[in-house]
Order: sequence, then structure tokens, then C-alpha cells
Amino acid sequence: MTTHYLDIHLLRDPEFGQPQLLGALISKLHRALVQQENTLIGISFPEHIDAPASRRTLGSLLRLHGHPAALGELMSMNWLRGMRDHVEYGPIAQAPADAQHRVVQRRQFKTNAARLRRRRMHRHGETIDEAQTAIPDTVEQRPHLPYVQLRSSSTGQPFCLFIEHGLPTQEAHQGNFNTYGLSASATIPWF
Repeated sequence: MTTHYLDIHLLRDPEFGQPQLLGALISKLHRALVQQENTLIGISFPEHIDAPASRRTLGSLLRLHGHPAALGELMSMNWLRGMRDHVEYGPIAQAPADAQHRVVQRRQFKTNAARLRRRRMHRHGETIDEAQTAIPDTVEQRPHLPYVQLRSSSTGQPFCLFIEHGLPTQEAHQGNFNTYGLSASATIPWF
């Protein structure tokens, strides 16, 4: 149950940009949730801006949602090591009873046809011409969502984690979150 929350604010830093600090914060949270095998904590970005593209951002506020025991267990870990000079966080507090709810989920897009073709060639043993016929340039999508740049812990490759905040609703839906704190069905309180 996501009855409680904890806000983590990124502080301004002349050496590191806000997107870089947010990427580091999300990476540390991901590793902590993997280590705990924790599927009870969701996240949201109350300051996010989806459009226009020139203003697209997740903002500088990360909100963790969950049961107080789950949030307390996470915060008892030293997962913010190395980030303490870059963040401020408040106490675990109860979400407003009249808050709306929304889904915060990962969205994946086909943003690079050349990469898709290389993958297809590797997986299916196709030539570049065969892969180009199967995957034309028109499959590329231009996402309109804010994202955080991360590096895969398994492959070491950088990737963009696009995040979509669903429409607010009056009904809460219980469920599990992935190790990034996102879910396609479970809601978090929105306020």
C-alpha cells in the first residue's frame, strides 16, 4: 500500500547538471530495490513537464511511495552514499487522504532503426539488406516524454528510461512495482 511518501530534492550543483544527478539517484535507487528484492515502493516526479520538448524534464523532486515499513527499511540502507551532498530528504509522511492516484510507468520507444537492425542481424543471422527491409527508417519514434539517462548494470550500455505519468484518477490500484519503482498498473497517490 502506497499510503506514505518521502520526498528527495536534488540540490543545485555547479559541477553536475540536474539530469546527471537524477540519473545517479535513480541508479542508486534501482540497485537498492534490486538488493532488497523490493516491489513495494513506487516513485513519481511531481515537478515533471512532458511538453513542449524544449521544457521536457522530470524536475528535481523524486517522491518515493509505499508503506511506512517499506520506506523505513529502504532508508535504513546506505543507498544514498555518495549522493548526500546533492540531495535533501524529508521524513516519511502520510499521503493526503483526498489525493488522486495515477500510474507512473516506463515507456519504451523504437528510437534508433540502425540499432534495431544490428540486433536483428545478430539474432537472426540476416544481412544488412534483409534487416533494412524488415526494419525501415520509418519505425523510428520521437518520444515526447521526459527521461533519465541510465547505464545498464548487465550490459554497461547507456539507455534512456522514458517515464510517463498517467492521467489522475480517483481510484487506487494496488500492485507491485518494478525495480525502478514503476508500474503499468499500480498507482501512487498524486498530490
